[in-house]
Amino acid sequence: MTTNLETPTIPTAEQINQTKQAIDGYIGSLFNHPDRRIGAFPYYKFHEPGEAIRGTIMLFHGFSGKPHQLWRLADYLFNNGFNFYQVTLVGHSLIPPDKYWPQIDLKPEYIDPMREKVRKDQVLQKFISNIASSDTGVTQELKPFQRVALLSRLLIIEPRLLDMKAAIERDDDPDFDRYYISSHLNYLYDARERLNELAAMPGPIYTAGLSVGGAAALALAA
Repeated sequence: MTTNLETPTIPTAEQINQTKQAIDGYIGSLFNHPDRRIGAFPYYKFHEPGEAIRGTIMLFHGFSGKPHQLWRLADYLFNNGFNFYQVTLVGHSLIPPDKYWPQIDLKPEYIDPMREKVRKDQVLQKFISNIASSDTGVTQELKPFQRVALLSRLLIIEPRLLDMKAAIERDDDPDFDRYYISSHLNYLYDARERLNELAAMPGPIYTAGLSVGGAAALALAA
């Protein structure tokens, strides 16, 4: 889609109020949540009714960050004729992260047998115990041959371990879905819901972001 930034849009008071109500309803649900993360709520800034704007920009912060991370960009855009909506990445308004943020985990049929085998392996249990009791991390003290021996022992427990490692490191690896459960698409699904909150706002909608937020912005615009 091609947009002419020199063609202004003039939102009415009703359009602005409808948009604010949609976003405020979402913010209210976060504020009342018992696991809310302080300082991580989305926020917005719209020009007054009757003022010409160049459009509205959705801004997505980086992974583990908060919306205010992009405040300088938001301020610049507003001063140059744009509305902005500082969106919180999915789950990032809540804590703990492992409960609310998108996760990637090995499927139970792989991780559960591995855990059980490691639990029964005396050598690995001693290694894990040393890590837990060390302030510096015992892995830094391992000599190269010890690391090879440790990896060899892990491969005996799970021969597909290197395949699992490659599946998560390579882009679009066909084995990723075979080994892993992932909720990473929730970044896109939630961004679409936030976009719906701008349905009453006239004019073009743009997206921009940082790091994982940049990926969410690109996916939403695609």
